[in-house]
Amino acid sequence: MTKIKICGLMRPEDIEAVNFAKPDYIGFVFAKGRKRTVTHETAKKLKSMLNPQIKAVGVFLDNGADEVLSLADSGIIDIIQLHGKEDSEYISYIHSHTDKPVIKSVSVKNRDDILSADKLDVDYLLLDTYKKNMIGGTGEVFDWNIIPKINKPFFLAGGINNDNIRYALKCGAYCIDISSGAETDGKKDKDKIINLVNTVRSE
Repeated sequence: MTKIKICGLMRPEDIEAVNFAKPDYIGFVFAKGRKRTVTHETAKKLKSMLNPQIKAVGVFLDNGADEVLSLADSGIIDIIQLHGKEDSEYISYIHSHTDKPVIKSVSVKNRDDILSADKLDVDYLLLDTYKKNMIGGTGEVFDWNIIPKINKPFFLAGGINNDNIRYALKCGAYCIDISSGAETDGKKDKDKIINLVNTVRSE
């Protein structure tokens, strides 16, 4: 069964919503300067409220390795998501210092971008929409028809919402990753989260 991740949680109300809906994963954004970024203290508080059956993913954008490993070692996050330009050397360093799974995002311009990323030493890929001068958070869909058969399980992100999620579920993703599609006026919307999770569970 396809899994679902609700990314960009920031408030206690967001945790209450996901505890009710029970997605498989949630995401805390630690990338500096992004609109959904949370502090370590906020993430620690929110994680303490989170249903332990829901795994917390830490989203990083070229953060220092020490920061990533500190959050992993503290138990604030269960999975590491690298969303920047982290190279194979950086990824190997992270892998050698933690047993937490690692997700590497791919800003997809073409099929070859995905095939190249499939060779990286990570546990999962995250396929996201490419937009010039912007990494993630575009709220836009890329052409899912270009996704080739790859070896690694992948998260599918970029503009997924209640209108297109059934089509997204046909793309062979391990997990559907949603942020803005679970929001109203820039804040997580409990009803949208429930509908998204229910749609995934019904397929």
